[in-house]
Amino acid sequence: MRDVRICYVGDSFVNGTGDQDKLGWTGRLSASSQNNTIDITHYNLGIRRDTSTDILKRWEAECQVRLPEVSENKVVFSFGVNDTVVENGQRRVSLEQSISNAKSILLGALKKYDVLMIGMPPIDDEVQNRTIKELDAHYQLLCKELNVSYLSIYQKLIDDKVWMVV
Repeated sequence: MRDVRICYVGDSFVNGTGDQDKLGWTGRLSASSQNNTIDITHYNLGIRRDTSTDILKRWEAECQVRLPEVSENKVVFSFGVNDTVVENGQRRVSLEQSISNAKSILLGALKKYDVLMIGMPPIDDEVQNRTIKELDAHYQLLCKELNVSYLSIYQKLIDDKVWMVV
């Protein structure tokens, strides 16, 4: 049996904030992937309000203690919505800094782990959604440049009546 350990690193969307079952998409994905040949250990490392700057500071230490060399280790990143939040008249993290943070995170992770990045979902704010969509496009390009698999979910969810219930 394969010993697969997955760290899901990100923000409140990773955490599953608002999910009545307290599983979020990370718990559901791990549960649905478990079978007779794979033993999955799932670590949800999502923190509410975390920006890419916050994640850059913490991801490596958190993954290192959970992903020993004896297992098949994977890290799934998903962050960026909190970077686009406007506070006191400016973004919490500039576009340039968001891209730089993501690049540093991904380059560090690629040295040790199998890496996947999941894009940002839209929210119930049309103005912020334009910024989220722009950052999503930049993250897609960055991941292509670094040869990291990237799953953009923005367009699928912006048109989803269940997700975009307001």
